[in-house]
Amino acid sequence: MDNADTMTKLNEPTANKRILSKTLIVFMVAMVFANIAGEMYYSMLPLYLKYLGADIMQVGVFFTVSQIIPLVLQVLGGWVSDTIGRLKSVAIGSVIGLGAYISPIFASTWQWLYLSEGLSATTRSLIGPSFGAFIAEETPEEHRGKVYGITDTIYTVVTVIGPPLAGWLADNYGFRFMLIIAAGIYVCATTIRLILAKVAGKRRREKSTEKLSFESLKVNFKAILGLALAGGLLTWILLTDGVRDIAFSMSFRLMPLYLEEIAGMSLQQIGWLSSAFGVASMLTTIPAGWFADKFSERIAISLGFLLEFFAMLLMIYMKSFIGFVCVWALFGVAVGLLSPAYQSLLSKVLPERLRGTGFGLIHASLGIFSLPAPAIGSLLWKTINPQAPFYITAIFALITVIPAWLKFKLNKRDLERAAAANGDGPDNV
Repeated sequence: MDNADTMTKLNEPTANKRILSKTLIVFMVAMVFANIAGEMYYSMLPLYLKYLGADIMQVGVFFTVSQIIPLVLQVLGGWVSDTIGRLKSVAIGSVIGLGAYISPIFASTWQWLYLSEGLSATTRSLIGPSFGAFIAEETPEEHRGKVYGITDTIYTVVTVIGPPLAGWLADNYGFRFMLIIAAGIYVCATTIRLILAKVAGKRRREKSTEKLSFESLKVNFKAILGLALAGGLLTWILLTDGVRDIAFSMSFRLMPLYLEEIAGMSLQQIGWLSSAFGVASMLTTIPAGWFADKFSERIAISLGFLLEFFAMLLMIYMKSFIGFVCVWALFGVAVGLLSPAYQSLLSKVLPERLRGTGFGLIHASLGIFSLPAPAIGSLLWKTINPQAPFYITAIFALITVIPAWLKFKLNKRDLERAAAANGDGPDNV
């Protein structure tokens, strides 16, 4: 489906010279509600697993197994988004997500949370690829880094509100009450998304040019896979992200447990760390988006990688809560630099008609690379020491600066491949 045509009437930035269209603003409001609920749940999930009886190895295995479903569904979700439209895909994913947020409330053992993770994986697979693709289609290319910076800033509100709210509720009223509040917030997000999809569909009178079929899936997947294996920018993004995801999955799934057991923090303090991260990221993303547009996505990404290395290294040696707050703020600055530049670069290298499938492939490939990482991180924790997985993460954060600096450049050949896969030129893929 040609979303560029179907969004004409709602494309406010083009018509009225506005940076953010009304549709995009409402879309972001719903995303904020949904991800406040998500941050509440996922920031406490390792601790909730422990509360339900899981030990450190079982937590690592849980996150390893729970990554299997998204490996298949991410690409399928991107294809659905390309075929039926971004907003419809998001609305369907949100309805499925209701089960993902309601079911943990009634879990009697930690194994029951596999059901919630399965539903959540389906939800993320339908919504995740649509998010970046929808923003790209609502934004002129010359302002794309800036708009990704603005939307990331709005989105980052969730990391300021969600975790400390979850920590306070869990500390004072228990995990299940916290989950009830998170589910209620997600219901609000789902309602907005359903209304947005219905209204936007009527106003655009959207007509799909293709149907959901195995043949269209095969065509889309073949085109994206060709780009991924062509040896260009997309190939290097996949390889670099794969290495980074392995390293970060080893440690970050265990981070709440490390903060509680090793650093001796309360649930509320763990939540406040996420707020420090969110505030720093919010202050960074808009100027970072401008920087990426003005200078280079490559420079912003390389600098973000370098800051992540220093933050991770400092985290291992920190003893005080204030010290951890400063480290989390540094993480926030790093991610604030990375996010708009990464999304802008991806939106340019991916063909417009295949952006959903492309974003889905990126997410799925990362899951393939990092599948055993949480379990390996737990093993390193137990057999060496709790700091071991975090040292490995720091080392790989530094190593990946090299390919980012040397290879993250959009050249003429990358543009030709994208045009060919989009059907705008000869098949050069």
